[in-house]
Amino acid sequence: MIPFENSWPYELIQQDVYVHECPFCSESNVLLPLKKKDIPGIQQGAKKLLVFPCCHNKITIVDADRDYLLASQPIRNRR
Repeated sequence: MIPFENSWPYELIQQDVYVHECPFCSESNVLLPLKKKDIPGIQQGAKKLLVFPCCHNKITIVDADRDYLLASQPIRNRR
């Protein structure tokens, strides 16, 4: 079972990947340094270091589905 605390929702808008809120600093509507073309590779097992541009915190993305990114560590309830 996938741990819910390691997941974070994302949204695709054209070729860009956004999150509604940064899990670290709570910045709204953050454009991630990922593209739509990166998602299939992550789903097939490629790990991706994700640095949030708003606060420069880092997580490793280990999986994704159509709605959520899965990190290697808990990212929910950090506040």
